[in-house]
Amino acid sequence: MTEPTVSRRRTVLLIVHTGRKEAVEVACAVASRLMAEDMTVRLLDGEAPDLAITGAEVVPEAGGADGCELAVVIGGDGTILRGAALARMARTPLLGINLGHVGFLAEAEWDDLESTVDSIIAARYSVEERLTVDVSVTVDGTTTAQGWALNEASIEKAARQRMIEVVVEVNDRPLSRWGCDGVVFATPTGSTAYAFSAGGPVVWPEVEALLLVPISAHALFARPMVASPGSVLAVELLPNSEAVLWCDGRRMVELPPGARVEVCRGKHPILLARLHHAEFTDRLVAKFGLPVAGWRGAGERRLLAEEEAARDA
Repeated sequence: MTEPTVSRRRTVLLIVHTGRKEAVEVACAVASRLMAEDMTVRLLDGEAPDLAITGAEVVPEAGGADGCELAVVIGGDGTILRGAALARMARTPLLGINLGHVGFLAEAEWDDLESTVDSIIAARYSVEERLTVDVSVTVDGTTTAQGWALNEASIEKAARQRMIEVVVEVNDRPLSRWGCDGVVFATPTGSTAYAFSAGGPVVWPEVEALLLVPISAHALFARPMVASPGSVLAVELLPNSEAVLWCDGRRMVELPPGARVEVCRGKHPILLARLHHAEFTDRLVAKFGLPVAGWRGAGERRLLAEEEAARDA
């Protein structure tokens, strides 16, 4: 985790779910505060007409994040994934303000807006890297598509009524053959997304690893697996199996029978801005509403002891 680099001309890109009225209202409030502090606010040309923020700089999506100190994303995790595609190559940190449901990728909630903007103005945040995956598709020995993902790359059956037959490979060695609905290759960041729904493990973000999670596999050995970050994971579609590849549920590639999909650690990580240094455990408890009543851990015991000492003083 690093401290932010603040340039002389402080520029913030806003990426907004303009289909939601509250997102537009939050974006206008954020822009007003930032511009009042003599900061430049950028808007994407496809969103600017819906936002109508006077004095903002309107830019195309391509290169829109270049030279920005931050990209502030206002929406849910889907909007943050869209923002990640814009900010990745520019190495611009993303700061998400959650207006969605769970919002695991977001750092702030809309009801903390004032303190969030205060932190941006004061550059009171840190930046951490999140592992991504690079994906390539090969058909008959020819690379036909390449992509990347922050959360996961998923191979899914193309026809609802038919499962697909695949052979799974790790580091050039065959692992197993499955009849299944698909396979999810996830990052630790994506372990709480699609991979979680498919029965995969939750992996703390600071752990560097690649996850391989089968979807409804008809096989004795079909457990979720965690491989080293240097591994190359692959799936080969057997004859009569047609599938689709999704990267973060946003970018799709059709996979014909015999297609091979390779997944490895991404060359370009995503940068996330962090306002708080809360434990990931606390984020899990808060986002999933996990029951922790009755906990009497070391931290709780220290707090109780301090309260008792204060009463006795």
